[in-house]
Amino acid sequence: RDVRKVVVACPMAFYSSLEETSKPVVARMKELGINDSQVAKLVARFPPLVFCSLEGVWNPKLQWLKELGMDDSQVVMTITKFPQLIGCSLEEKLKP
Repeated sequence: RDVRKVVVACPMAFYSSLEETSKPVVARMKELGINDSQVAKLVARFPPLVFCSLEGVWNPKLQWLKELGMDDSQVVMTITKFPQLIGCSLEEKLKP
């Protein structure tokens, strides 16, 4: 059931390199303090999360959240509650 959800929501999962995309993202999530159970739940809720580029998507979002004054625990809380935030455009959707 979860596999079907991932396939429907994120067909890129079948042609993306896990070594180049997903593993570095999961490693970054763990560096932030997101545990394995939380990672699994986040991916189930928003599968494209692990296929977003660290340099082009993750890092700018993390930097923006910190610029808003969030500490690491607040950044983690925000991502775990709203994983779709990572997929939103900073310029078009998030920045005032």
